[in-house]
Amino acid sequence: QVQLVESGGGLVQAGGSLRLSCAASGSIFSINAMGWYRQAPGKQRELIADSISGGSTNYANSVKGRFTISRDNAKNTVYLQMNSLKPEDTAVYYCNLRIVVAARSFPYDYWGQGTQVTVSS
Repeated sequence: QVQLVESGGGLVQAGGSLRLSCAASGSIFSINAMGWYRQAPGKQRELIADSISGGSTNYANSVKGRFTISRDNAKNTVYLQMNSLKPEDTAVYYCNLRIVVAARSFPYDYWGQGTQVTVSS
């Protein structure tokens, strides 16, 4: 069984920074892909950053140059460094990891519980 626990959200002033963490625990053979999504009030959840192991990293235009996705393999933890935050970045942020729990198992997508980020002007 796999669990994802997010942390690092909070209230910050415009121009500030936050780092979100997404720690995966349980039976993990490999993490094949990782992504961060966000959902603002009244809006659909949107993908803002994703990275495939050994492949490319992509960012939404709205966060490109300000946000960075990374991972610590030893800790099975994924991060989202957010700099130069803007009020329009206010949303609940979710991590999504594509995890293989055992050799020859199919990958499955797991979600974090979400963490609130509020940017004041």
